[in-house]
Amino acid sequence: MKILIIEDDLRVSELIQRALQEQGYTPTLAYDGLSGKKLVQQNDYDLIITDIILPKMDGLDLCKFIRQTKPDTPIIMLTALGTTDDKVEGFDAGADDYLVKPFEMRELLVRIRALLKRNNKTTNSSGNILKYADLEMNLHTKIVKKQS
Repeated sequence: MKILIIEDDLRVSELIQRALQEQGYTPTLAYDGLSGKKLVQQNDYDLIITDIILPKMDGLDLCKFIRQTKPDTPIIMLTALGTTDDKVEGFDAGADDYLVKPFEMRELLVRIRALLKRNNKTTNSSGNILKYADLEMNLHTKIVKKQS
């Protein structure tokens, strides 16, 4: 699983990178919003973690861009901005989850697992099959079948 980390604090980004590697993920780092945007344009990620306060492009605008170009990619906002208004603004920009710094690494990892698990339940690896209970729908053929 490929995860993009967009975080300008070198220490925080490297701690997250190390923790993700230990869990078997493949993390990529970007240290500013524009670099993160370029990586999103060039690659597919299973999940994106972004700060809000970033150089060159803030995380809210970046999140809106990701939602327009890769609407199914889960996004976790990881930021020091912790008021209710900040959280609402993050979710309104398109974040799937919001975690305030300082944070516990275990909590971040469980939130990542939950989002990846939810995302993988809805589509197969090619993104063509939707499944719910015993129903399966191929998006290319639009054939719906009940599994036995």
